[in-house]
Amino acid sequence: MKINLIAIGKIKEQYIVDGIKEYQKRISRFAEFNLIELPDAPQGKTPEEQADIEGKRLLEKAKGTIIILDGKGKTLSSEGIASYIDKKCTEGSGEFSFLIGGSHGHNADTKSHADLLLSFGPMTFPHQLFRMMLTEQIYRALTINNNLPYHK
Repeated sequence: MKINLIAIGKIKEQYIVDGIKEYQKRISRFAEFNLIELPDAPQGKTPEEQADIEGKRLLEKAKGTIIILDGKGKTLSSEGIASYIDKKCTEGSGEFSFLIGGSHGHNADTKSHADLLLSFGPMTFPHQLFRMMLTEQIYRALTINNNLPYHK
């Protein structure tokens, strides 16, 4: 299995980099994990233009089952995410791409490519911290699917 976390922007906080690396190491037991950071759209563009540019960049890197993180997406429990990944694997998908947009979110065209629009609920999280949270949830889903006691 291969998992890609593709995000706009670079992580600046070392403690978040360290947290992601820890979960990346744990995930490597089950899957190849790639964190792909893409540049923000150039300043001076409208929010819509920025979302268009960033959406194209994200989709160019996305492969396999595309899961787009969006506040208006479907909210799943940790077990629900695990079940979704397991179902897709059973259907023959061996690669997953989780897409995190920039500060202006995803446009309709980008969202139309999603196999799943996923939300972590109505709260707003800092983009950098959210990447670590998503990485932890991916690890949690893999432990659930492998009947390991991490998720209690």
